[in-house]
Amino acid sequence: MERLERSGRWLRAGLAGGRVSRRLPWLLLAIVLLGSALKDGDLVPETPMQNKRNPLNVYFVKVAWAWTFWLLLPFMAVTTYQFAKSKFLYGATKSVLMVLRRLSALAVGTAIWYVCTGLFMYIENLTGTCSTSGKLQEPRRLYATKQECHQNNGIWDGFDISGHCFLLSYCALMIMEEVGVLEGLAIDQNSKLRVVINGLFVSLCFLTVIWVFMFLCTAVYFHDFSQKLLGVLIGLSAWYGTYRFWYLKPFSPGLPLPNIPLSSKKHSYSR
Repeated sequence: MERLERSGRWLRAGLAGGRVSRRLPWLLLAIVLLGSALKDGDLVPETPMQNKRNPLNVYFVKVAWAWTFWLLLPFMAVTTYQFAKSKFLYGATKSVLMVLRRLSALAVGTAIWYVCTGLFMYIENLTGTCSTSGKLQEPRRLYATKQECHQNNGIWDGFDISGHCFLLSYCALMIMEEVGVLEGLAIDQNSKLRVVINGLFVSLCFLTVIWVFMFLCTAVYFHDFSQKLLGVLIGLSAWYGTYRFWYLKPFSPGLPLPNIPLSSKKHSYSR
């Protein structure tokens, strides 16, 4: 437990002031630019990460939204409830309503993930052609979708917007926004709740490191530059459109950290 507490304290110090969340979008764009340049220049060494069947890709990235969703769900619920009670002195009913409002951000994220991935598949099917037995077939006559092509041992060549670049960037940025609530949350040092929140917080930070690392692997090993750039731009737009625009409005899930008087921050969670 002491090691967990030290890890949480160290991570909170690194994330204090929102420095990481402000710089992360630019880091992701830089990774796409530099990674694509290395890939196009054939300067990337061969590693197990260029195999799509590597464990991180199979067990984490392929279900990236599920990992993000199920770790953020308890973290957002517990921290929002505790924040509502300690800062606003809300009763149980109003605190629960605030929790439900904040958790609706996960429903928004799920809708963004579902719509965007469906759109990417539609564009790839619309622009693709199927190559079988060394001959280029007309997709609209023989193969309407990538799935049909693969069922006949064909190779589908369409405009494949990078779903990895989109989802990994959106998940990483969303996590960084949500964990910022700890900067203004007061919990007793010896509380069991503090241990739970610390565990979830450290897990979310570790997950973010995996997302950024796999984003880097995608940039240097897969997709064309335009496909990766469009993917990350859509991910950044989804984050910016929600956390920097819509969530500022009254009829929205709201931001994870309400405005706190400066005088209250001396009792912040990080201390």
